[in-house]
Amino acid sequence: MGFYFRGLRRANIFCSFMFMLCLLLFCTNMAWAGGSDPTGEHTFAMDFRGVDMSEHFVWVLLTGFTILFMQVGFIFLGGLLQAKNVLSYMTHCFLATTLGALIYLGAGFALMFGGFELLGQHFGGGNAFIGWSGFLLLGGSYDVRIIIMFLFQAVIATFIGSIIAGAVAERMKLSAYVISFFFIYIVIYPLYGHWVWGEGWLWNLPFGVGVRDFAGSGVVHAVGGTLAFVGALFLGPRIGKYSKDGTPGFFPGHNVGYMVIGTVLLAFGWLGYDAGSTLAAGDLRASIVAANTFIAGAMGAVTVLYYTHLKTGASDIGEACNGFLAGLVAISAPCAYVAPWAAVVIGFLGAIVYMTNLWFVEEKLKVDDPLGAVSVHGANGLWGLLAIGIFADGSYGGVSGLITGNGGQLLSQFIACVVALAWAGGLGSLMFFILKKTIGIRVSERVESEGLDINLHGSPCYRLQTEAALGAEMEGAEEGAEEQKNTEILEAAFAKDAKREKIYSEKLGIWITAKPKESDK
Repeated sequence: MGFYFRGLRRANIFCSFMFMLCLLLFCTNMAWAGGSDPTGEHTFAMDFRGVDMSEHFVWVLLTGFTILFMQVGFIFLGGLLQAKNVLSYMTHCFLATTLGALIYLGAGFALMFGGFELLGQHFGGGNAFIGWSGFLLLGGSYDVRIIIMFLFQAVIATFIGSIIAGAVAERMKLSAYVISFFFIYIVIYPLYGHWVWGEGWLWNLPFGVGVRDFAGSGVVHAVGGTLAFVGALFLGPRIGKYSKDGTPGFFPGHNVGYMVIGTVLLAFGWLGYDAGSTLAAGDLRASIVAANTFIAGAMGAVTVLYYTHLKTGASDIGEACNGFLAGLVAISAPCAYVAPWAAVVIGFLGAIVYMTNLWFVEEKLKVDDPLGAVSVHGANGLWGLLAIGIFADGSYGGVSGLITGNGGQLLSQFIACVVALAWAGGLGSLMFFILKKTIGIRVSERVESEGLDINLHGSPCYRLQTEAALGAEMEGAEEGAEEQKNTEILEAAFAKDAKREKIYSEKLGIWITAKPKESDK
């Protein structure tokens, strides 16, 4: 009972602390709540008849809804996993969509965009390293302009968890995955995002125009892919992935068709993601952004498809799908700053980066990444950042790369790559190390062998298939029992004849009492 009451007191202390924290945040936000516009009336009046502003809102809302739909695509990528672990992977993606968004609401958004200005509304306070306004969207953040920004950024933030889920699939504890979210969505992702998208110190580097990342090759994919690599590294490979000599094995996916469906759904959402990052319905550059996005993705898919055909004689559609995604990741940062011909090159090189990194991670580093998330998102996120410094033609935002004779922009983009690797890799390693030494991050060998779905979630993803296998197992058991019964009857009959001896039956595989042949005498 003493343990129970001590636990109850700790729970009360924790709840009291959280209540006081929320109250403090509410009071600090109320200090600048006077300028907020929760009804939208003031915002509507800022333009002629409010028409232009209304169009911006409709554009950002619709593209935000499209981005959320991309999670369906991430879920379908689970077709490349074993059937016994699909529900576990889907749960991870679902938690990224829900729990990840709530944590981002509580603190991540404020730390990432505090001090930012959107559609004429200055978003509280912040400096070059961190924001500190808008926790729980209280106070002055109770404004239609700030909240539409939150919605758009929250659905993007959910990608981080789904990217990591692909690399740690089929062996990570759900508890460790959930706890990691608090560190990822409060510290790692928001702070790097503030440095770039929140117009922090990386945005304001003195080389070129500073770091630019239009739709998240670095902020989302490089950071998420680096965390995915660290997670897979600390977990270790799945049972049976590598032979004794280090040769990697292959786990066939249970439904490659799901992978194709998921890729097309992701591509559809990606068009809204990149084009919607203009955050303005009147920005006609959105047409070039969308076209570049589609071109680069298509080029990445075709490149990988032909490569696998030339290498193996078979066109690997699963790998081609990852090639498509690699091209989409690579173009996300430069999509607004380059011409369509450059999108072709970026997509082609994105496919090369994907295949090379996949070989290096799996063959040389011996890191098991079931869905290729590290190569698709991590490696191509870095490539996308660098591509701006090479191919930006100066036609948008004043961003010019090497093709215009400007090397300063490439230097800024390179610094962003180094910072992403050091920040996400360093803090990610610390996070997974602490989790591994405390609660553990990997399921037991028994759970991994039997499947995470039935052990962690109490249900298989495909019940009909499981029931069919169980039925076959029961039928086999019944046949074995019937055979054993017949053997016992036969032995009992033989035992009644005193002339019979105990001999070994090769046919039955057991010792029985039988009458020996005359030749054996």
